Amino acid sequence: MRLSDGAALHVIRDGPPDADVTVVLAHGYALDHRCWHYLAADLPAAVEQPIQVVSYDQRGHGSSSAATARTATVEQLGDDLAELIEHVATGSVVVVGHSMGGLTALALRERHPALFERTDAPPTVAGLVLLATGAGERAAEARAATGLAVESSACRIPAVINRLMWDLESLLGSALVDLVTDRSHKAMVTSMRWSLFGDDPHQDDVLLTLRMIRDHWPKTMALFRTALDDYVRHAQLSLPAGTPVIGVAGERDRLVPQQQVAALLDGIADATTFVLPGTGHLIPLEAPALILPRVTAVVHAVQRRLREAR
Repeated sequence: MRLSDGAALHVIRDGPPDADVTVVLAHGYALDHRCWHYLAADLPAAVEQPIQVVSYDQRGHGSSSAATARTATVEQLGDDLAELIEHVATGSVVVVGHSMGGLTALALRERHPALFERTDAPPTVAGLVLLATGAGERAAEARAATGLAVESSACRIPAVINRLMWDLESLLGSALVDLVTDRSHKAMVTSMRWSLFGDDPHQDDVLLTLRMIRDHWPKTMALFRTALDDYVRHAQLSLPAGTPVIGVAGERDRLVPQQQVAALLDGIADATTFVLPGTGHLIPLEAPALILPRVTAVVHAVQRRLREAR
């Protein structure tokens, strides 16, 4: 999909394009649309009425156009999401955002409020599911404490990820993931588990995550890091009454603790927060079966609202 500034987004669509509800999946920092492969496959069969499911690579990630120092901002990602919704959605939209993708949804709300507010018809963006998403000064402090924030202005890659990638490259060589063997797997999982995963990550999910991070390290990670740290400090969320929103946190998420997920939704009347036991930050890969009913619940709430409006 070509954006108004000439950049292109890599978009994957499944389901009828004229469906009443479109679910848009926005991935996290240094990941791409592949992190949604479980949810994208299972969601169409889990809902009562046909839906369209759209996943995409955010600007600067995956197969989408590269970002620049000017465009590597959360605000730009929110604007990109608004254009994506305009192009792919014919009915109401449920946005599911993970980590940076959740911040993208916050920027969408901040910069394009009309998408959430209509008095003559159901709003375009009618529901949110925010996975491992926190904001505010305390969230920024938590990021710094875990090494997710930048170490200094000279090194704009999170300390914990930077160390992990250097350690793994030293262990496995420049090909990194492609040289993984059974002997090195234990060390790799141990390193990954502490920072990104929970109790029992599946080997394939760890390898996929390593591949995605490797694809964005170091240039894309450095480009976006400062903007993410800055945005998370002031980001907040308010929604029109009746907008279903669910926050989902990993019990063992060291990067976005469950308290920050709950704090972001505090004061929103129709918000609910769930904590997934034993999971870390990569919950789209770790716990798709536990995320699925939460997304389905929001989709069904939006579909009921559409029926009532008719």
